[in-house]
Amino acid sequence: MAGDNLGKYFRDYRHRLGFTSQGEAKNYLAAKDIIPEVNIPYLHDLTARIREMIEKINGLIYTKYQKNEIEAFISEAVKKPYNKIVAGGLISKLNNQGRRPEGVLFSWLRGYAVCELFIHAIADIFNVPVNSITKIGDDNWNDPATFKRTPRADLKILRGGTEVLIEVQTGFQDANDVKEHKVREACRVFDSQGVKTVCVHIDIFNGQVAFVRLDTIEDTDVSWVTRQQMEGQSVFEIRQNYFKWRFIEAPPSLDELELDL
Repeated sequence: MAGDNLGKYFRDYRHRLGFTSQGEAKNYLAAKDIIPEVNIPYLHDLTARIREMIEKINGLIYTKYQKNEIEAFISEAVKKPYNKIVAGGLISKLNNQGRRPEGVLFSWLRGYAVCELFIHAIADIFNVPVNSITKIGDDNWNDPATFKRTPRADLKILRGGTEVLIEVQTGFQDANDVKEHKVREACRVFDSQGVKTVCVHIDIFNGQVAFVRLDTIEDTDVSWVTRQQMEGQSVFEIRQNYFKWRFIEAPPSLDELELDL
């Protein structure tokens, strides 16, 4: 078949199948146009597990940061965002490499709740009032129109008039990495705005917290590795020397973290 006619044949063939675009054909043949129903009982079980996790962690974290009214905290940090995400129809936006939305919501909500649990400790470590910390991440569940997951940092703090961005991560499987696009975004923000970005990585699996200046990571750093389980993605491995706080103990001071802020 002549090359000039090949493209026309392909288009005519797909048209006869009933498709007006390549995208429609691909979605149909991969059954991506069939949206599975959300399993609400499964979601309830997952959120119950998050509740249990938060209660356990709250009982271990340094005494100053334990929530005395844990029921009220769980209602605000778990139940409220869960109900609003479901009511706002955001479940369909929670997809990642073919994972079911229930699992993606579980991962997101689990990380969100842990961040909320540690927010006062983060404020103390960076020596700022907790009410001066601004949430700037694009995964704002309060606004269904703009809810999305991007490399943008989660928090912004002001220290003596200087902005610092905070990327909060949570680890649950003894694998502590920063994805490459997070580092690229931090470097881009520093180059264009002069704003520094710190990753606060909360390792729930081992009970410790790491602090990493993302905008200073070089392409040649030996901590860059390829994770086959992440489809060969390049990630920055957070090695043990970055972990400065065992969170069952009192947190370190900012000077002890040597972040050059």
